[in-house]
Amino acid sequence: MSALTWGLLTLLGLIWGGSFFFARVAVVEVPPLTLVFLRLSIAAVALHIYIGGRFGIYPLLKSRWREFLILGILNNALPHALIFFGQTRIGAGLASILNATTPIWTVLIANYLTSDEKLSSAKIIGCLTGLLGTVVLIGPSITDGSDLPLWALLLPVVAAVSYGFAATYSKRFKGVAPPFIAAGQMTASSLVALPLSLVMDRPWALSIPSANAIAAILAIALLSTAFGYILYFRILAAAGATNASLVTLLVPPSAILLGFLFLGELLEMTEIAGMALIGAGLVILDGRIYHRSGAVT
Repeated sequence: MSALTWGLLTLLGLIWGGSFFFARVAVVEVPPLTLVFLRLSIAAVALHIYIGGRFGIYPLLKSRWREFLILGILNNALPHALIFFGQTRIGAGLASILNATTPIWTVLIANYLTSDEKLSSAKIIGCLTGLLGTVVLIGPSITDGSDLPLWALLLPVVAAVSYGFAATYSKRFKGVAPPFIAAGQMTASSLVALPLSLVMDRPWALSIPSANAIAAILAIALLSTAFGYILYFRILAAAGATNASLVTLLVPPSAILLGFLFLGELLEMTEIAGMALIGAGLVILDGRIYHRSGAVT
């Protein structure tokens, strides 16, 4: 990759890591389901403005609304809600580490649901290493050795599983311009989140959020979601899917750094060990080290 592409990839890692930071700030004052709706609806509007009705997006949304609805639930509404609920009790850095297991679940799901993405020896080793890191992270809560509730740690992992199913399902959109896929799923998922927010949170009865919370909501919607997607598609076009997937390794460090600098969050040694194992698993899944050394052909 060129220096520009590496710079864009680093920026995307910072932006997507920032989503966990912004969510942690906002969820203190805004209930999770309402935060999901605000994030998705604002991002959807921004993406529609960016597309500007070009290339028949509206007929496409009308003809394939069921598919966009399923993708929106799997890739947006459900995982965002799970992460936000989890972040009511855990910090931005830890949530990002747990959610970084997404490529591991994607590989495992694709092995069973597709015919062209089967497990190799490197993938098996990578998955086992990453899953071991997950066990290290949630282990203390199972044995009462942590003040963090087990359910809060499991929710970002379940969100990662949902992202894995979404990645497999999204293959049916082959040939559709990526910005259209993003706008379609955001539109559909915001329509799903709206009634849930109205029924569960009764947002009209909530207090007006502080300026910090409002800024965090706008940042997570416009910067981390709408602009993040646009930036990702540019990297994808310039460097390919394999190189673009490296952003997974950059998200937790940026979320940890932001949580440390602005929220005073610190990681325990078990959390650092778990992050290291998950990171190692992702590097093995990436495969470049093995290919370079000739260990895997």
